[in-house]
Amino acid sequence: MPLPQTQTPLNPALQRRGVLLFLCALVAFASYDAFAKHMLERHSPAVMNLTRYAAVTTMALVLLWRERAAWHSAWRFWQQPHLGLLVTRSLMLAVVATSFMTALVTMPLAEATAIYFTAPLIMVALSPLLLGESVGRRQWLAVGGGFVGMLLIVRPGASLPLVGTLLMALSAVCYALFQMLTRKLSGRVAPQTQYAYMAVICLLVTSLPGLLLPGLQPDAAAGAASVLGDWPELALLLAGGVCSGLAQLLLLAAFQRAPASVLGPLNYVQLVLAVLLSTFWFGRAPDGPALAGMACIAAAGVYLAWPRGVRWTAATPPRTRSQTPGTR
Repeated sequence: MPLPQTQTPLNPALQRRGVLLFLCALVAFASYDAFAKHMLERHSPAVMNLTRYAAVTTMALVLLWRERAAWHSAWRFWQQPHLGLLVTRSLMLAVVATSFMTALVTMPLAEATAIYFTAPLIMVALSPLLLGESVGRRQWLAVGGGFVGMLLIVRPGASLPLVGTLLMALSAVCYALFQMLTRKLSGRVAPQTQYAYMAVICLLVTSLPGLLLPGLQPDAAAGAASVLGDWPELALLLAGGVCSGLAQLLLLAAFQRAPASVLGPLNYVQLVLAVLLSTFWFGRAPDGPALAGMACIAAAGVYLAWPRGVRWTAATPPRTRSQTPGTR
């Protein structure tokens, strides 16, 4: 039986708090991406994902414990009616996390984030094929504009690493597929169950195999202490994971208070933050064509998210919580 949908309240004061929470989430996401790129100078992507999803999984278990009514059903993974969709959805996000983290080793932060932000446009392009939805002229125009923006970023002579660029493109495609699977599960599986699947599967897929394979971590012959560092270093890595987990919780809290029509166009603030962090933290400012490409992607995304000729009223409810975007 489909779960009841929770409509976003229309209280203006509540919506303002939702916007504030959403902006805080974007700051946290951008900060973790910059932190991860910095730490990748001395840790492998597998180690970064291990510590990240160890923290996120712990937070997910705490949330499940607080949701006493859902605790029993959430832990019976083998009895879920949509097990295949749940596992596939989580695997898509695991591919996203692995590809994104690996690409950050060589990719500039701003360009990597911009390519990743083509995911909503890819989702629109794939919707007729995978969801059977009709896509109008306005949506195709946005997709085309975003594609032009990506070409400006990855153009010949842009000095971007080929492998890193391909990994970021893979990350964007898999994130679009993740969003589609999220829509299919909307109203069918409890959010805390989806969150638990995501956390556990991402922890296993993105980190543990890499830690077991020789040569994928710094000085692997020296053992786990060499991989994870000393206790202060490990605490720092776990703190970064907590930051990532808090960003996801802030995002969910924001969409409980404000509709997607209000928050969606603000999503590209994270791209601006990525440009600033890339410039002032890593000393790698995007060049003119890359900035133009990022502007095209952001404009296309905002154009796609911005409601046309729609005013939310009590008779026209906004998007529900289950339609909010997912996270890495």
